[in-house]
Order: sequence, then structure tokens, then C-alpha cells
Amino acid sequence: MHELIQGLISNESLFGRIMTRIGTVIAANILFVLFSMPVVTAGAAFAALHHTMFKMLRSKDAINPFKQYWKGFTCNFKQATITWLIALVLILIGWFNVRICQQAGGFIGSIRYGVYALGIILFIILVYLFPTMAAFSDTLPNLIRNSIYWAIRKPFKLLVSLFFHFFPMFLTYTDRHFLPLYAFIWTTFGFAAIVLLTDYLLLSEFEPYLPLVDECGDFIINPETDRPYMPGEEELIEAESPGEAPEMSEEEILEEMRKLDGF
Repeated sequence: MHELIQGLISNESLFGRIMTRIGTVIAANILFVLFSMPVVTAGAAFAALHHTMFKMLRSKDAINPFKQYWKGFTCNFKQATITWLIALVLILIGWFNVRICQQAGGFIGSIRYGVYALGIILFIILVYLFPTMAAFSDTLPNLIRNSIYWAIRKPFKLLVSLFFHFFPMFLTYTDRHFLPLYAFIWTTFGFAAIVLLTDYLLLSEFEPYLPLVDECGDFIINPETDRPYMPGEEELIEAESPGEAPEMSEEEILEEMRKLDGF
């Protein structure tokens, strides 16, 4: 019985792997909440959350969520912070324009629908920009262009991702009776769960352009070029992997011994 329980809760068992991943999601979510508290750092915190979830999805072994989150936070801090601050400015401008249009009424009041449309486009770009930023190293203009490409390439995945981003927030702000429960969910795993679902949908699109990784999720480095192997270079890895030495017959062993003894 003891061995059965040990096998069930070990990291190698299915139950152990599931619980390890749940723990990674919870730890990453709590880190996201803490790192987002200064508000200015929310963009970098969101990019770091995507980095951690991508790492977990591409790794067969357990990862250190604290180490990976900090790595994603520091690597994407500049671009993610600039993106977040620009988005905040645009949101504030849009909010003021909507208020002015609502007060003016008439033709000017109808302009707010155009502002709503621009807000939806901005939201879509942000939903795809942060995972693109976490997965690829590039300039910010190129990342924005690529995020738009990923968004329009698979409209169904875009709709599913938008649903998971919007609907839970809609419930939180409309169903005040269960607000304490929603607060608990958001604090413990809500943000990370949404990011995990989004990254799971995007990973199949990203992987043909991402470096190959080992079981730990680390890049497999080409020793000759000191750069990661890319998809399509699997044969190079196999060629460089040392194979087992072929078995020698008894006559061949004796011949080798004669050579060593100087016969």
C-alpha cells in the first residue's frame, strides 16, 4: 500500500505531473499579481507570465516557476513596459473621447462607436502581442506586425482566445454577489489559466519558428555555431549524438590486443 501511494504521488506518475503543473500555474499567477501591483510593471509581468506558461508547455519535466518568471520579466521588461504605457495612454484618450461624445450627443455622440471599434482592435493586438513578445526576440514594430498576422491567420482561435479573456472579466464585474469568490480565483490561478489556454492555442502556430528544446524545455545548442537548432535540423542533432560502439568479435579483440602488445 505504501509503495502504491509513493508511486501515485511521485513526480514521474501522471498524478504527480498534473499536480506539479497545477502548482506551476498557481505560483506563476501569484507572481503575476505581485509584480503587477506597481501598475507600471503590469506589461512586463504579463509577458513574464506568458514566458512561464510557454516554458511549461514545451517542457516534459517540471520547471522552476520562480526562475522562469524572473527570466521572462527581465528579458521582456523594456519592450513590455513601453507597450503597456502606450496602451494605457491610448485607453485614457479613448475613455475621454467616449465621455465627450456621450455628453455631446447627436452626430458627435455616434463617433464613440468608432472609438469602441478602435478599442477592440487594440485589445486584440495586446492579447497576441504579449505572447508573441514572450516567444520571439525582435523589434517592437516587428512584434506588433507579427501579432496582427497571428491574430488574422486563425480567426477561430482568435475568437476562442477573446472569449477566455473577456467572459471571465465580464462575470467578475457583473455578478457582484460572488465577487469574493472571483477575487480568490483571480488571485490564485485565474490570470495564469487564461494565459495557459491562449498559449496552448498559439503554440502549434509558433513552434515551426521556435528553436528546438530538450525535455527540460531548454534550447538545444549547436556546438559549432553556438546557436539553437531550428525545426528541420533534427538530423544534425542525431548525427552529432554519440552512438553506441559496435560490438567486436573475439577475433577482432585478439587482433587489437596484438597491435597493442606490439605483435
